[in-house]
Amino acid sequence: MNALIRFSQFVGNTFAVWCIVFAVLAFMIPDGFTWITPYINTLLGIIMFGMGLTLKARDFKNVAKAPVKVLAVVLAQYIIMPLLAVGLVFVFSLPPEIAIGVILVGCCPGGTSSNVMTFLAKGNVALSISATAISTLLAPIVTPLLTLFLASALLPVSFQDMFMSILSIVLLPIVLGFIVSSFLGTHVEKVEGVLPLVSVIGIIGVLSAVVSNNVENILQSGLLIFGVVILHNILGYVLGFILAKVLRFDLSDQKAMSIEVGMQNSGLAAALATAHFAPIAAVPAALFSVWHNISGSLAANWMKRMKDTKESDQ
Repeated sequence: MNALIRFSQFVGNTFAVWCIVFAVLAFMIPDGFTWITPYINTLLGIIMFGMGLTLKARDFKNVAKAPVKVLAVVLAQYIIMPLLAVGLVFVFSLPPEIAIGVILVGCCPGGTSSNVMTFLAKGNVALSISATAISTLLAPIVTPLLTLFLASALLPVSFQDMFMSILSIVLLPIVLGFIVSSFLGTHVEKVEGVLPLVSVIGIIGVLSAVVSNNVENILQSGLLIFGVVILHNILGYVLGFILAKVLRFDLSDQKAMSIEVGMQNSGLAAALATAHFAPIAAVPAALFSVWHNISGSLAANWMKRMKDTKESDQ
């Protein structure tokens, strides 16, 4: 078991590498990965169940201790990234099928990878976890509403269908995982070390399926989409950090808000795009999944070297 946990930690720490490797493999040998497509929702549900297992009552107590900060991060997540997505769609005159994929990424909650990156950046991990949990629990309502409001002019958007999708593949698995964790208590802690491996396998499965089904689309528009994805992600980090500074958060909270805003649940975006829109709509989410793990690692390494001016003055 210890060997499996160590392997799980290794895979989790090298997540970005595995994303790149399997994205390339899925692009080069698509027939080897297209069979995963029917299981995208199942894979995402397993990941969300794992997230539910790791949630503790103390995570929600953290919300009660600092509700303003958590609310600020969640609002920033759901305001900055969707508006950035719309702005980029407009600036680059993206076709509707690609545009709605970019907007979907922006309208999704924070990704669980943000918690790891916040830890590596020496940011406020409790704030990051709380914000991820709350934004994810709000996703069944907020994500379809934002998508309907921002993207319905591009393509038909069904609030009800998206609501039911997010309810079944996100909220219900998280609640079930939390209930199981509450009943089993310390027994769950024995398997928590393996959960990073499960999450990595799930995200890579979703990523590989999307890439393998969109080889032609990536060849035609991949460079443009990748450029938009990079800008979306980096601007999210920058604006999240600036907003936290304006709100006079301390440095650890600034790091948490920056990373939480910039990193999205791209797996959810890919699943929703695949289920409700054209296949190419899932490409921005797939590329975001690869890129934000690379950029998140780089951002965390840079942020951990930052010194709080209050500390340096003492």
